Amino acid sequence: MHFSVLDIVVFVSYIVGIVFLGLWVSREKKGHEKNSQDYFLASKALPWWAIGASLIAANISAEQFIGMSGSGFAIGLAIASYEWMAALTLLIVGKFFMPIFIEKQLYTIPEFIEQRFSKELKTILAVFWIALFIFVNLTSVLFLGGKALDTIVGSGDGSLLIYAILVLAFIAAAYSLYGGLSAVAWTDVVQVALLVIGGLITTLIALNAVTPEGGIIHGFEHILKHAGSKFHMILNKDNPQFFNLPGIAVLIGGMWVANLYYWGFNQYIIQRALAAKSLREAQRGIAFAGFLKLLIPLLVVIPGIIAFVMFTQPAGTAIIPGVKEAFLKTGGGINYDKAYPWLISVFIPSGLKGLVLAALTAAIVSSLASMLNSTSTIFTMDIFKPYIKKDATEKQMVFTGRLTAGIALLIAIVMAPVLGNIPQMFQYIQEYTGLVSPGILAVFLMGLFWKKTTNKGAIIGVTLSIVVALLLKIPAIGLPWMDQMLYTLIITMVIIMGVSLTTSADVDDPKGIPLTSATFKTGSVFNISSYTILIILAVLYTVFW
Repeated sequence: MHFSVLDIVVFVSYIVGIVFLGLWVSREKKGHEKNSQDYFLASKALPWWAIGASLIAANISAEQFIGMSGSGFAIGLAIASYEWMAALTLLIVGKFFMPIFIEKQLYTIPEFIEQRFSKELKTILAVFWIALFIFVNLTSVLFLGGKALDTIVGSGDGSLLIYAILVLAFIAAAYSLYGGLSAVAWTDVVQVALLVIGGLITTLIALNAVTPEGGIIHGFEHILKHAGSKFHMILNKDNPQFFNLPGIAVLIGGMWVANLYYWGFNQYIIQRALAAKSLREAQRGIAFAGFLKLLIPLLVVIPGIIAFVMFTQPAGTAIIPGVKEAFLKTGGGINYDKAYPWLISVFIPSGLKGLVLAALTAAIVSSLASMLNSTSTIFTMDIFKPYIKKDATEKQMVFTGRLTAGIALLIAIVMAPVLGNIPQMFQYIQEYTGLVSPGILAVFLMGLFWKKTTNKGAIIGVTLSIVVALLLKIPAIGLPWMDQMLYTLIITMVIIMGVSLTTSADVDDPKGIPLTSATFKTGSVFNISSYTILIILAVLYTVFW
């Protein structure tokens, strides 16, 4: 792909600007040395708009821009359920989970497990999450991000992969290691604006180019007419993609497990909400993130459908030289993940290419920075302080946080290229995270909302959940992986309930959380936002059912 001098200037300006902004917003104020609350929770001073932007920036990465566009090409709009159902999930997290988390003044999600269950269970889960963040999340984002840049900037043959990984790691480390969550959250406001603008530019220019006559509305009408099958949200059983998106179960089944686990109990997502000025501010930020989630399919799924129409070339489509060759693999088959890079290379003009590349890099870097900060937060607060140095000073905790993030990043840099040997890596990660997420979600839901849940019930439940998940993966059973997650969650909750009742019959657990209607009372801004999102979702699913 050809990049002009202007493109390079735009891209380098973005890197310099974002690093400078991160260091500036997180600088130590005169006479005030940075403490653990400043570093890990941004001094608990984040406003709603920074929380909402940061939630989305932490979530959106290369797998959305590259992977979801590829899924848009292959499956169509049905893949947007991941985004649109997440908007609904965020409202549930804001209303039912955040009041309890904020009231307990948490730094980390494992901290909740200690307060509700035991230090032993907290430590088990803290070690698990650190390993998951380093060996799965950080490495996969680095690898997929490096691969995306190699495809867009280079020839896509992997020759630039290691350099792209190093550049991404450097940008994330340059401000997040020093600045902590302040640097991450405030730069995310710029990053999310950039990725929305960059994504819209790609979508609108591509829509304008679908037909020889041009026009964005005309282009949308054309893809709607000639790729109508790609605009169904709920797939039928005869659809070859049904096993990945099993029809109505997407709305009422296993996707809830993945979404509630990810948005409600995932440290690198929820940490910015824990850093809110107040509960009301956290809830407004979460609602703002819900609105942004509704927008994401327009930025990442529609471009994939546009690329599909250009590839299949129905009557009235603009003829683009080399489109067949761009997507056909040498050994046969279609390379769906080329959709987004191909659109950028063919349609985005000089100067804007640098901006779109900066937007993609922003998506990757913001996710990396969030994961680094959360890995260091869990290690410092849940392992270093309780076990290694109980009398650690604020200065020592901040230093440990920075050192942990640095070590985690180095491990991920070494591990990332190895991931190239795993076929369908993103699907692989989703599926195998699904082995543990139902059990952990069951522990949290029971711990939050059922006062009889005991520590013993939680430990036995979370341990047996992995056995249940593995049994449900037996090919002879033939369940889609989303359905496996739902059944694992239900079985685990039954196990936790059974163990809790037999070990502590008819008595509430002493650590049970007292809940009243006042606990879940929300402000008018959150309520109006919630109803608006629900109406928009109802319309979207009705129109594109």
